[in-house]
Amino acid sequence: MADIPMRATMGAATQARSAKRLLFIDNIRWTMIILVLSMHASDTYSPFGNWYYTDRQAMGLGAKLFFGVYQSFLQAFFMALLFFIAGYFSAAAYDRKGFSPFVRDRFIRLGLPTLLYMLVIGPLTQYFLSRTWGTGGFLHQWLLHLQDGEWLSETGPMWFCAVLLLFSVIYGLIRLRGWNEPRIELGNKGRDSLSIAAFIALMAASTFVVRIAVTEDASVLNVHPGDFPQYALMYTAGAFGYRGGWIMGLSERVCILWASATLTAAVPLFAALLLFGGALSGQTAQYVGGFNPVSAGKCLWEALVCVGMGLLLLAVYRRNFDRQNEGARWLSDNAFGVYLIHPPILIGFAILLQGLTLHPVAKAAVLTLLAAIGSFAASAFVLRKSPLRRIT
Repeated sequence: MADIPMRATMGAATQARSAKRLLFIDNIRWTMIILVLSMHASDTYSPFGNWYYTDRQAMGLGAKLFFGVYQSFLQAFFMALLFFIAGYFSAAAYDRKGFSPFVRDRFIRLGLPTLLYMLVIGPLTQYFLSRTWGTGGFLHQWLLHLQDGEWLSETGPMWFCAVLLLFSVIYGLIRLRGWNEPRIELGNKGRDSLSIAAFIALMAASTFVVRIAVTEDASVLNVHPGDFPQYALMYTAGAFGYRGGWIMGLSERVCILWASATLTAAVPLFAALLLFGGALSGQTAQYVGGFNPVSAGKCLWEALVCVGMGLLLLAVYRRNFDRQNEGARWLSDNAFGVYLIHPPILIGFAILLQGLTLHPVAKAAVLTLLAAIGSFAASAFVLRKSPLRRIT
């Protein structure tokens, strides 16, 4: 069975409301995984973001603008969309399994891969590739890693699975108390549009409020609390969406209409934030939070992009990509393995490319391609042929 975002997150795709398999969801999922690779490749060369290994050189304003726009744009929607799909299929899985099997399955499919990364893949990457650990040998540093509790922050990209496990347990406990999501039907264009507008406003407002107290760049156990409102709301919307059949029931016209409106509005808002928020002069403090109009505008921009891109991808993939050939099925089967194993592979290729003289944007594109080829191959020919197959 093909994995859905982060394997466990969407392992119930075949149990969706429709008898027809939601192949377009599988295709959205592996597309997002490739975007994750491109984000980390960009982190390697751009002046923005955090990553294990960086190869940052002087670059012109054009390259800085490209990386800033591209990384901000991706960050605004791609992980949130995975949380939405995860919520959708979590509701289906709980309906089938009940509390104990549901939670046990989530611990196996989310918790075990996360622990594997925290205790093995992450430390090996830190020591042998990114060389961010101290001296004394790997075993010495690994024992210190366990003793001082640093391993709790070593989730790397698996922070997604850690947060999703938390959301899943909370969801399971709520369902255990006898509560089910009300069935909210779609079909009334005016009401549907009002609901979308209210959801955007709620996402923007709640994110802004949280970032007054905790800035976007603050990290707790490798998770950014400033992004939590977006992720929690999208997961919740996914659970409600399953009950109401939103993925198949939301009309294409409404999706395209709202995607066009939100993404069109996001363009001048982003330009205004760039021109008047201080970025061009290197003043970026207000973007990450606090009680100020720049933070409020950025939170609104993120909500517009998040919802707009989610609706656009839903409409486009549902219409044009609700099918798979052998290649797409292979990509789906290996997507979670790629997510788990890609950091050391991407860093290894980045080290090999270190001496290559190339524009940083082009270099990030080359690194994305090489990391995708290497990571999918490692998943298909190593992980999925090993005892780890069950959790990858």
